[in-house]
Amino acid sequence: MMDARTSLFTPVLIAGSLILLMGFAIRASFGVFQIPIAEEFGWLRSEFSMAIAIQNLFWGIGQPIFGALAEKFGDKKAIVLGAVVYALGLVLSSFAVTPIEHHFYEVLVGFGIAGTGFGVILAVVGRAASDEHRSLALGIATAAGSAGQIVGPPAADALLQVMPWQSVFLIFAAAILAVLVVLPMMGRQAPLSRQELEESLGRVLGKALRDPTYSMIFLGFFSCGFQLAFVTAHFPAFVTEMCAAIPDGSIIKSIGINTTSALGAFSIAIIGAANIVGTVAAGWLGKSYSKKYLLALIYTGRTVAAAWFILVPMTPTSVIVFSIVMGALWLATVPLTSGLIAHIYGLRYMGTLYGIVFFSHQLGSFLGVWLGGVMYDLYGSYEVVWWVGVGVGAFSALVHLPVREAPYEKLAPAQ
Repeated sequence: MMDARTSLFTPVLIAGSLILLMGFAIRASFGVFQIPIAEEFGWLRSEFSMAIAIQNLFWGIGQPIFGALAEKFGDKKAIVLGAVVYALGLVLSSFAVTPIEHHFYEVLVGFGIAGTGFGVILAVVGRAASDEHRSLALGIATAAGSAGQIVGPPAADALLQVMPWQSVFLIFAAAILAVLVVLPMMGRQAPLSRQELEESLGRVLGKALRDPTYSMIFLGFFSCGFQLAFVTAHFPAFVTEMCAAIPDGSIIKSIGINTTSALGAFSIAIIGAANIVGTVAAGWLGKSYSKKYLLALIYTGRTVAAAWFILVPMTPTSVIVFSIVMGALWLATVPLTSGLIAHIYGLRYMGTLYGIVFFSHQLGSFLGVWLGGVMYDLYGSYEVVWWVGVGVGAFSALVHLPVREAPYEKLAPAQ
């Protein structure tokens, strides 16, 4: 009988993609709540920005923890725990009336995203895929997260038109629990090699931490988080306040986008749509071309796109163009980075090793969101932090060039 792993679209890939889609639909919508929550309570922009920043930070802290839990107790248990914590954080957030409460509850949301996000899901997908299909499967699963980004912000914006933000949070809590119905599909995984089964987490982790390549991958992922989280959290508000009015008779108005606030939410959806193409393409290219050079090209493209956008006058057209270009490069780094780690250090502890690298991503996310709010309150503008993002993007493009892209055991055999 044919091995299910010879097929690209395994049940594991389908289930993992659906979980990522729902989790990221909710996470990507938080920027839409910036203005409604700040206006209701009279908060500074930095207050809710800090809540989102904390969410991103604890997503990063939780990622290696949930990766290790999945490897120790099973992937399904880790995912269920993540979904329950995610829902609990959303429910409690719906009752929050002070910044401190939001900050505290976003710790739970961040851990919940970790349990239902890339670190756990991509490790499961990677182990379930054949060597031939692994890079593309990781790209498809990552693209599913972007599909969530297409529906999340517009759905949140539409719900906010008919109900308070607190009710939207409760709906989202129910949604993340409902997606657990696909968990029975995640039972089949690839067999590990004898060497991978015999190696301990401590030994594999020690190898990685002593390897300069792992450090460079860790550092390079920082700017990805900085840029993505800043745009997700602040771009809708940035567009709402700074974009030129949408002209009558424009194509944008013809599709029902009549205000700059709607354009801001729509821009996040455009990024998600473009990223479906970008991440799948990155996964496909990663099968045949050097992952480190592809990563360097992606970070270079992001740097150029961000610099162009801030240098030209912001118009509805420039917002759409930037969203398409940035979206094509958005999460294209994820299948390449996770695939690079699997290729160099093996599949056994991929979840933990990728989780540690992902902490760098989320440290960047924390700073991107937090600095965005702080700089806005200080200067009434996002321009300074935008240029910081351009700079760290250029750094990441350069730091991937010296990475040694070969299985670690071929470079440094065990003693």
